[in-house]
Amino acid sequence: MTAAGTAPPPDALRFGYGTNGFANHRLDDALAVVADLGYAGVALTLDHDHLDPFAPELARRVDAVARRLAELGLGLVIETGARFLLDPWHKHAPTLLHDDPTLRIEFLRRAVAIGADLGAEAVSFWAGVRPESVTPAVAWDRLVTGCATVVEAAEAVGVTLGFEPEPGMLVENIADWRRLHTALGSPARLGITLDIGHCRCLESLPVPECVRDVAAHLVNVQIDDMRRGVHEHLEFGTGEIDFPPVLAALREIGYRGLVAVELPRHSHAAPTVAAHSLDFLRTAERAPPGVRHPDNDRRVE
Repeated sequence: MTAAGTAPPPDALRFGYGTNGFANHRLDDALAVVADLGYAGVALTLDHDHLDPFAPELARRVDAVARRLAELGLGLVIETGARFLLDPWHKHAPTLLHDDPTLRIEFLRRAVAIGADLGAEAVSFWAGVRPESVTPAVAWDRLVTGCATVVEAAEAVGVTLGFEPEPGMLVENIADWRRLHTALGSPARLGITLDIGHCRCLESLPVPECVRDVAAHLVNVQIDDMRRGVHEHLEFGTGEIDFPPVLAALREIGYRGLVAVELPRHSHAAPTVAAHSLDFLRTAERAPPGVRHPDNDRRVE
């Protein structure tokens, strides 16, 4: 049952929720809340309090999460956007672009291994922000080299990777992703993670057209509201995105992966926000073509 109290149709999209929006919950509790609300899956950010890949007894903890996901009937994608897991002083450092990316590469290798053990539908990662001391050309070479190592690890265990274009990072849009994909030899295991909010933030195409543009490579979807030119993840109905056409485009292309809510700054009200989010998305999905969700009356063009 969904938050609205009705079962979704057989071809309904599979909505999930990101654990980075449940940072104040134990992982087991977060998974239970997400399942109880009616979500089909979870986007699990590996972090110090949510399946830390560097903490002791990793195999035992991975097994426990696997059992819990099975009990709750939740699908899974792995996210790797933990802010201070690798460096307590510097957000997201080191990235693949830093002088010594060893720790980032090891983190991504562990994420791939965990994804394989948990049967993850995708393992998602991104480029990082180019350090000021690193030239664009050197940063690009480092990115390609690092990604090749991660792709090799994923191919060895049959894991699908979703590379996410992120505003402000070296790969920030779909065109940048295509350049990277080509530079790596167009590996079959490297797809794209598409954040719907990011499309509104900086892509030139309308959001539904962004979905159609990457249809052949789409392996993971994050969803949130956003405004043009402002990289801020917003609750649904408080930004500028008209969601019924976006969800219709996802169904049109036959996307069957998770569509996971990405609200990393809303942990203070996680259960309430998650409930409202699922209700919004189910209502938007059922809207007839050409009819906006009523909450989108607050949109600003």
